[in-house]
Amino acid sequence: MAQMIKFFATPWGFTGSMDEFAAKAKKDGYDGIEIWWPFGPEEQEALFNAIRKYQLDLGLVSGGSQSNWQEHLHHFKKMTNAAAASPVKPLYINCHSGRDHFSFEQNKAFIDHTTTVSKQSGIPISHETHRGRILYAAPVARTFMEKIPDLRITLDISHWCNVHESLLEDQGSTVEMVLQRVDHIHARVGHPQGPQVNDPRAPEWKQAVDAHFAWWDTIVERKKKNGELITVLPEFGPPDYLPTLPYTRQPVAGQWEINLYMMKRWRERYL
Repeated sequence: MAQMIKFFATPWGFTGSMDEFAAKAKKDGYDGIEIWWPFGPEEQEALFNAIRKYQLDLGLVSGGSQSNWQEHLHHFKKMTNAAAASPVKPLYINCHSGRDHFSFEQNKAFIDHTTTVSKQSGIPISHETHRGRILYAAPVARTFMEKIPDLRITLDISHWCNVHESLLEDQGSTVEMVLQRVDHIHARVGHPQGPQVNDPRAPEWKQAVDAHFAWWDTIVERKKKNGELITVLPEFGPPDYLPTLPYTRQPVAGQWEINLYMMKRWRERYL
């Protein structure tokens, strides 16, 4: 049986070269890497060389930061089209799309574009539940899901815990709805006061960790039943996502080690 779950490493917080990052990801047991599509030819060459050298799968990220809707959409389309045409075909494209202050119709244009590109390329393209983006809040995401049947989702539910100051106990029906749309998972644990616990190994975060695994259980069960590949990015971030001590800015835990821990927990639970 083909491997049902593939784990991707994030370069977020890594300070070495692309070759060094890919080598470390391979050594530590990741199946692939997830990276923002690089427009520069030198960056592309470094990425493709590393992917081939270390025999890693590729996940790409597309998005923009422009506050002007038309500029943002133009940049997003350009990046998404380029990512879908990558010489090394990605297993998926994750989208940091739109802005929370764009209108419904403006944000819908991003989703409509990715639906077209996904059907043309055969690459799964999903939109992330991320603060500041289209799907920044559960009720907002519900509206998009109800009106756009083709919307596919990258679940980083840690953001919603922060946005709604809860473990989403009072939004069960919306959470159940979104779990049925998930193509890709960012495995970070949030809590009611932030998008990232300082260390998921600490006992004080057991309730938050258990809540996230309960959500992930539903996705894994559905995908295994349907024979679908599960792609997961353990995505605990560096400072300032990762809390630091005052004055010294010393991180209170090791980012890379935490992400390895999350991958280990996933392997033990689901494989």
